[in-house]
Amino acid sequence: METILQSKTKTVIIAPDQPFVMIGERINPTGRKKLGIEMAAGDFSRVRRDAETQVAAGAHVLDVNAGVPDADEPALMVQTIKTITEVVDVPLCLDSSVIAALEAGLATYQGKALVNSVTGEDERLEMILPLIKKYNAAVIGMANDESGISPDPEYRLSVARKIVQRAADHGIPASDIVIDPLTLAIATDSQATKTTLETMRLIQRELGVNMACGASNVSFGLPDRSPINAAFISMAMQSGLTSAITDPTNAVIRQAILATDLLLGKDDYAMNWIADFRKRIPQT
Repeated sequence: METILQSKTKTVIIAPDQPFVMIGERINPTGRKKLGIEMAAGDFSRVRRDAETQVAAGAHVLDVNAGVPDADEPALMVQTIKTITEVVDVPLCLDSSVIAALEAGLATYQGKALVNSVTGEDERLEMILPLIKKYNAAVIGMANDESGISPDPEYRLSVARKIVQRAADHGIPASDIVIDPLTLAIATDSQATKTTLETMRLIQRELGVNMACGASNVSFGLPDRSPINAAFISMAMQSGLTSAITDPTNAVIRQAILATDLLLGKDDYAMNWIADFRKRIPQT
């Protein structure tokens, strides 16, 4: 199954038989106080640099979050999108819990965006899915609902199935649904990753839809997080994960993704691995 995202000039395909899709996470003021202050003040120079740096590092899609406290989020979302599309041509993932910000962003964006995200809660589904249909977007569906995040992979599968079915009721194909099986911190639950990986395997087998996750969640609260994130992504790719919101500028994570693609037969003749090597190593 293929999830197709588009900018004005570029198409990105998320699919099990395609190279893994890296969704750059850095344009997000959450946890980046300086970025939030700058955005609220109308200074988008850091947004511009982050967009260029992530794409240069190999990001296929950029996550865009404009959630600055006490600011006009719809207006900030629009300006952030305009700023990014002036300097890079990759598709965008519009990341907000505010409906007005999502609609403003979707109305501005020229292409087929990914929306981050909708949960299995009835109220959220009925607010978000009509927007996805109206603007011909794709959406990340998170496998939790009114009861919270279940520790049972089968329950998470049932929420994912509900999202796919409810989307179909709105005329949205399963190919436009990218399920987030939910990644929790291993520091607070030693079984969290096993639960996530089993959920991925169930979703892959039972629904066949593409999947994405916030990969860095797994190492939250721990020191030296990059090797943990990299190992998790490699394990998740083997369990059916086809994309992730992560930091493409982190060499440890990027190389783990490229190496796993290569070993899973998704990098013919190691062309992507070699291209990344040539970018990193000065040629004489």
